[in-house]
Formats: sequence, structure tokens, C-alpha cells
Amino acid sequence: MTEKMKRTEELALTELGTLEKPETVADLVRRMLQMIGEDPDRDGLRHTPERFEKALRFLTSGYQQDPEKLLNGAMFSVCYDQMVLVKDIEIYSLCEHHLMPFFGK
Repeated sequence: MTEKMKRTEELALTELGTLEKPETVADLVRRMLQMIGEDPDRDGLRHTPERFEKALRFLTSGYQQDPEKLLNGAMFSVCYDQMVLVKDIEIYSLCEHHLMPFFGK
């Protein structure tokens, strides 16, 4: 768990004025599965809420990254007027309209 996530959880506990554990993304996914008529405790779905939360946190982890730190000064000023091609750069993200992952090169 990142420091930001820990602080968010601590803030939620403070706002609630209680030591009750706040609801997790996995808890919400479990409820969502129940709402569509699925049994989140059946074999195929037993660990799906936790896997979904882990995947969602990974796919949105770029929002917490510092681009300057990531690029590490890799911007160069050069006198060059030709196009530079870099191939096979892997990309992945999350469609904010559908909450579905997409990836490619």
C-alpha cells in the first residue's frame, strides 16, 4: 500500500470518527457482483474483487507518477531536422468512459 493510499485511509477513519475499516474497492466489486446476480463466493469469482482492485490500482498508477522523475532528464536539445522513430513502445491505460483496459505497442 502506498503512502498516499495509507493517508487516504487514515483521513477516512478520521472523518468517520471511528476505527472501523473503510470500505475497499474489493468490497464494492463484491457488492457489484451480487447486484448483477452473481455469487462472489463461488469458485470462479472468489478472489475476483481483490484481483480487480489490484488491476485497477496498477492501470491508474501513472496518475501518481512524477513525469520529470520518470523521464530522468531524457530531453535533449540537438540541431537535427530529421524525424526520429522509436518502435515497439508498450502502452497500457484505462478507458475512463468504460473502465476497460487497453494496451498495445
